[in-house]
Amino acid sequence: MWLPAIGLLLGVLIGLRVPLVLPTEYSGYLAVGILAALDSVFGGLRAALEGDYKNRVFVTGFFANSVLAILLTYLGVRLGVDLVLGATVAFSIRIFNNLGRIRHQLLEAWPGHRQDSEHPPTNG
Repeated sequence: MWLPAIGLLLGVLIGLRVPLVLPTEYSGYLAVGILAALDSVFGGLRAALEGDYKNRVFVTGFFANSVLAILLTYLGVRLGVDLVLGATVAFSIRIFNNLGRIRHQLLEAWPGHRQDSEHPPTNG
């Protein structure tokens, strides 16, 4: 449980300390790669909350999604087609869907949770 949090904190601290500046022409690749990675992270969180998490699926999906997204972005640049926008929309939709499912899982696990349909509101 603590290992992912420590890894995230360590990664953020290293990222803030390393003076890495990427050229502007690589910003699309970085953006799509980050979105692909976030999609995998939220999918992994959702799967863990649903009790269906598999480490092998998460790790392979994380790298496969990121590499494929970057390759598609490269192909789009070579063909003169803005595939970054399409990938951004697709990954954003998946991230929000996963976030919605995570929210539902957390609300159902919340102590004192009740279904609105089971207990209709009272007037007064």
